[in-house]
Amino acid sequence: MLFTEDFLHYVWKFRLFDRSDLRTEDGETLEIFSTGIHNSDSGPDFHNARIKIGETLWAGNVEVHLSASDWQKHGHTTDEAYNNVILHVVYNNDLPLKLNNGRTVPTLQLNNRVPAELYGRYHQMIFGNQTIIPCEASIGTVDGLIMHNWLTRVLVERLEKKSAAVIAALAINRGDWEETFYQFLAANFGFKTNALPFELLAKSLPQLTLAKNKNNPMQIEALIFGQAGFLEGDLKDDYPVKLKKEYDYLRKKYSLNPIENHLWKFMRLRPPNFPTIRLAQFAALIVSANHLFSKILEIKDIDALRNLFASIKTNEYWDNHYRFDVPSKPLPKVMGAASVDVLLINTLALFLFSYGKHHQQQYYISRALKLLENLPAEKNNITADFVNLGVKITNAFESQALIELKNNYCNYKKCLQCGVGNKILKLS
Repeated sequence: MLFTEDFLHYVWKFRLFDRSDLRTEDGETLEIFSTGIHNSDSGPDFHNARIKIGETLWAGNVEVHLSASDWQKHGHTTDEAYNNVILHVVYNNDLPLKLNNGRTVPTLQLNNRVPAELYGRYHQMIFGNQTIIPCEASIGTVDGLIMHNWLTRVLVERLEKKSAAVIAALAINRGDWEETFYQFLAANFGFKTNALPFELLAKSLPQLTLAKNKNNPMQIEALIFGQAGFLEGDLKDDYPVKLKKEYDYLRKKYSLNPIENHLWKFMRLRPPNFPTIRLAQFAALIVSANHLFSKILEIKDIDALRNLFASIKTNEYWDNHYRFDVPSKPLPKVMGAASVDVLLINTLALFLFSYGKHHQQQYYISRALKLLENLPAEKNNITADFVNLGVKITNAFESQALIELKNNYCNYKKCLQCGVGNKILKLS
């Protein structure tokens, strides 16, 4: 048989082996009351197991290996943390185990006790020739409740991981939630293609500086386009010329240094997604929304949250431009519904969750999850693959969870740690 030690951990943890007439290698009867708590840190594999060997009831740790000789190979012989192991579970007992203190550790050999059907399903998932995910042949048949429960856990894992970055940035910003939200919102305004320059822009232009000029839209636009590096060189149209004049003054006033303009990407983008248009929309949002994060904490209605972004109106110059000094057909530059929903998913839901987690207020965590439940599912290559495999995706709650599942479980074939993989493996 070809399998990893993790598989043997899985078999022991869920007692998925033939338990009839269990005996140690010394011939003593063995009863298992508890396999113990699986330990993912250093030390024995399972803590606080309860077993009965012969007439003696034992409580302690269990160590699991493919071969008994792995005890020495893994350096356990000289590690005192393993001196209280009460049972050695192995697939192949190739070497009797005796501790330095002379105590012989009882050994249970699982060779010939692992069901062939279970091993077959495992082998197919881990070593098969799947093209999308390890369980692609079976995931569409998994019970909806089991799938929902697991996706809920995976989604929380995703949000907790992403919120760690929020809290780290919050510490750098000295606990200023508004500034931290502003920086993350800016990065997400660039979507994937221009996320980095947008993030650098926000860090080079503090929200406090923008707030000082909030009553003057031209100055806000000048600061944003100037810091983005779009007001360098010769400009022809009146609008960018005025912006440049304002920026030259403000740059000296606030000792600003613009980011490098070459960081912005235009290639393979549709004109409505050009960074110049996104910057114009970002400037309009700054002008229209004061204390934006505080508003988001207060607004519960999803349509009202959407309207914060959908209602922003750029300077009329952009109605017939996508770049400075390059006229185009007249078309108002408003944010599309899909773009707005992406911001709600990646910024608003994340910050509601992070705020609730940081302040230990379940109310905001629940609001974050509820927001995702009420947003449409994302459409991308990952979600399309799951749909083709028979998985129903009805909202952003599920699409976000499936993205996490694919990237951090399926791609690494962590089927034994996956609730869906567990269910498929244990099918009778």
